[in-house]
Amino acid sequence: MSASAKPYHRGDLDRTLKDAAVGLISELGPAGFSLREVARRAGVSHAAPAHHFGDSRGLLTAIAVEAFETLDRAITAAIADCADPRERFVIMSRVYVRTGINYPAHAAIVFRADLVDCDDPRYQHAGLLAYGHLESVLAGIRDLANPALDVVNATRLAWSAMQGLLTLYPNMERMNNLGRGSNLGEPEQIAEQFATLLLSGLSR
Repeated sequence: MSASAKPYHRGDLDRTLKDAAVGLISELGPAGFSLREVARRAGVSHAAPAHHFGDSRGLLTAIAVEAFETLDRAITAAIADCADPRERFVIMSRVYVRTGINYPAHAAIVFRADLVDCDDPRYQHAGLLAYGHLESVLAGIRDLANPALDVVNATRLAWSAMQGLLTLYPNMERMNNLGRGSNLGEPEQIAEQFATLLLSGLSR
């Protein structure tokens, strides 16, 4: 490093490494990820990522935590002025899909137990914040419209539906091109349609 160059502040380097990792995953997918390439893109020594995050799992776990935190903030802002749990459910479904599309690298690794440390306390805390929004709104639907609703399984079902839509949408487009269905519309529109269908069963 030259005498005139400014040393990285630790927080700046963490951000730089995360951004480099996100860019790499966005381009090549999780299979193309390597700490050495992250270091090269960040313009630091090949040992820097390991020094800050321990190993590739540590860096990817930090990005997965960020994914949940971003989703939590997006949901919190979107439902702030909405009191009806059924309307909240539809809004949250759209937000979930929109956030996944806007942050594809985060979405690609957040549930990859082979890549991230799902036992990391930060990961679990951030995940429960996002998951808690959905669980809370479904408890509200139970109290409002269906006392018999199994909130635990309803939450799992709704989360699985939105994550499945994110994962399968490209294949759904291909099936549509083969003449197997009507026009799909945008992912957020489908998320709203899915949420409305789920509400018809959840609300009785």
